[in-house]
Amino acid sequence: MEYPEINKAFPDFELKSQDDKLVKLSDFKGKNIVLYFYPKDNTPGCTNEACDFRDRIEFFENLNTVIIGISPDNLKSHVKFSSKYELNFPILTDEEHLLSELLNVWQLKKNYGREYYGIVRTTFIIDKDGILRKVYKKVRVKEHVEKVLEYIKTEII
Repeated sequence: MEYPEINKAFPDFELKSQDDKLVKLSDFKGKNIVLYFYPKDNTPGCTNEACDFRDRIEFFENLNTVIIGISPDNLKSHVKFSSKYELNFPILTDEEHLLSELLNVWQLKKNYGREYYGIVRTTFIIDKDGILRKVYKKVRVKEHVEKVLEYIKTEII
């Protein structure tokens, strides 16, 4: 299974956000989208990534760009996570991991000799016309948000 193709339309989807509202990708037509998948609420790397996006949201907004986070955690977990860290963007739940599987970010992982399925940290950059422009695979959190911001500044705008 492959990631969606660059320079092709990104599939529309509908998932619930931390405020229990249905969010569709097509709701953001006319805006660039940073769609990032993360493994788990309230873990160190995921918290750092979310807070980095939170702290730079104004820069993204000035570039006509919205941030959307997705993990397989349930709404209750998302509500606590979002509230605790005052996240200022939607985080969506993919508990059934249907979207995660469709986009090939739900993969077999290995950790300390244990194998299990989970989210591989991945970021998709989608332009204002709904076209996938870039995929960051197996993301390292440190400086990731800055790289994404720079890409949007230089390649999308």
